[in-house]
Amino acid sequence: MKIACLGWGSLVWDPHDLPLRSEWFTDGPTIRVEFVRQSGGGRITLVILASADPVRSLWAEMDADDPDMAKELLRQREGRPRREHIGLWRVDEEDPQALPGLSDWARTRAIDAVVWTDLPPKFIEEEGRIPTVREVITYLNGVDGQTRDDAIEYIRRAPQQINTVYRREIARFVPEAEGS
Repeated sequence: MKIACLGWGSLVWDPHDLPLRSEWFTDGPTIRVEFVRQSGGGRITLVILASADPVRSLWAEMDADDPDMAKELLRQREGRPRREHIGLWRVDEEDPQALPGLSDWARTRAIDAVVWTDLPPKFIEEEGRIPTVREVITYLNGVDGQTRDDAIEYIRRAPQQINTVYRREIARFVPEAEGS
């Protein structure tokens, strides 16, 4: 069984102990993600957002033969206590609402199942709150020390193909956040 894991943020450059059979490929399905989650350590991270512009995700083959096990391995890597924050699609299922076209993409690569991180937006400890780009820029310009370093590093290290509206605006007003 061929199981793909989708990535667009830190999972790509820091998979920790997530078991992968391949490197990350840049021809993943089109997704809609944006920098709208204030995560641990004060980082501003990418999450799926229906109103975001589409970008091309990355993907790697999981070293797992069971979709439920792949989902659990990703949940463990992400440190999530709840399984509903990890998406799972299997061949012959309808496309997930957040990932239209996934089944066609998977079929062309002989992929049987796909897993992905499915966290909601969050800002100022309010789960589900979508910050404006101005709020994110104000936040980034208002933090310092390790919190700022970590927040900037996440944005800079996000794969260059994840070229979102927020990323472009952050690069304009927080120049050190521009990708390397």
